[in-house]
Amino acid sequence: SIRPDGATQLIFHASSRPAASAMFTVAPLARRAVAAAPASRVLAGAVGARRGLSLHEYQSLSVFQNFGVAVPKTAVAFTPSEAAAKAATFDGDDIVIKTQVLAGGRGLGHFKENNFQGGVHIIPKDKAAEFAEKMLGKTLVTKQTGATGKPCNTVMLAERFQIKTEKYFAILMDRGSGGPVMIGSKTGGTSIEDIAAKDPSAIVKFPVDIMEGLSDSQALEMAEKMGFSGPQADSAAKSIASLYKVFIDCDCTMVEINPFAELTDGRVIVCDAKVGFDDNAAFRQKEIHEKRDVTQEDPMEVEAKKFDLNYIKLDGSVACMVNGAGLAMSTMDLLKHLGGAPANFLDVGGAANKESISAAFKIIQSDPDVKSILINIFGGIMRCDVIADGVVAAVKEVGLTKPLIVRLVGTNVELGKKIIQDSGLNVIAIGDFTEAAKKAVELAK
Repeated sequence: SIRPDGATQLIFHASSRPAASAMFTVAPLARRAVAAAPASRVLAGAVGARRGLSLHEYQSLSVFQNFGVAVPKTAVAFTPSEAAAKAATFDGDDIVIKTQVLAGGRGLGHFKENNFQGGVHIIPKDKAAEFAEKMLGKTLVTKQTGATGKPCNTVMLAERFQIKTEKYFAILMDRGSGGPVMIGSKTGGTSIEDIAAKDPSAIVKFPVDIMEGLSDSQALEMAEKMGFSGPQADSAAKSIASLYKVFIDCDCTMVEINPFAELTDGRVIVCDAKVGFDDNAAFRQKEIHEKRDVTQEDPMEVEAKKFDLNYIKLDGSVACMVNGAGLAMSTMDLLKHLGGAPANFLDVGGAANKESISAAFKIIQSDPDVKSILINIFGGIMRCDVIADGVVAAVKEVGLTKPLIVRLVGTNVELGKKIIQDSGLNVIAIGDFTEAAKKAVELAK
């Protein structure tokens, strides 16, 4: 998908490593590559973006713990003084402090304001406040965030432990088997794509009958195939069964554990994870979805979500407002073909009204990267007059600051054209799809 986090769907990120979904279900695709990608890939990302919820590492580990998954001891701090107080509750001399932002590559990132290097550190407990001060309220920049970075409002403290062996484990929905599939490897702690490329036989795939569920014997079989043995196999199997329960009961799109580790003290725990939760299940997963941190999301995407608009910010200069994902893809592909680049994916859908259309126009016009705006509507369920009413209302409220090209075809097209014409707006009306796109590209240069 094309989330700015660089992961499939809006996903909880507790890892700097790529997701397994590139190999099995949906390929992760950084948003910054979308400007050069065909729209057929953009649509997949748009759908993925609508299906995923991002949670912070500490939030997802809490969900795991509630389901009986073995996780490290952790604590959360929102201020340096709170970090100091909670660090004192840990055994030993050292702890791990991890910045909580929804992006991978945190350990190699840097903070924009003070150039402090690294969002993950092993530190003496008495240094917790000092390190938290350098992280909290600052902006972490990683390879996945781009130069803008992500705000750090929270740090997580975790126990320090020694890993004996690292494994890989994930649960995904698999179209081939028609249900969940568990993915495992005896080797973890690194990119699963690299593992598969080096030795495809190292990857274990274990389909699960979604109606029957995962039995204890199957969980143990999976643990043993991943290289666990003895008491550690039993411990791993218990966590595998619990992770499957998380996947089903919490309406997850993906659960990925890397590494799933055996420690030198004999414990088997989830050290690092990515979890995606399905937005379509928000109505029955209210407690989980209330944890959403909108400070980690693009403000324009947050605003679009309020009006149920399918909007994703991209890197081009031609803003698009289109009805229907297929026409949106065609519009974006044509802009690329003509030498331009889309500034966004925006499908207003068939249920939009004057208010949501007006909101959509305000969002795309407020984007500083936008140089021209192309409205391309094929009226069917979404009538052309509704689009025209919304655009006119928005322009009257905020003004028209950028060239606007409008193509209306279909239901109530004449009424829509009349509304725009009578408004007196400085709008370029073009009926031909290609000519409209050419004009939008020309005015964006």
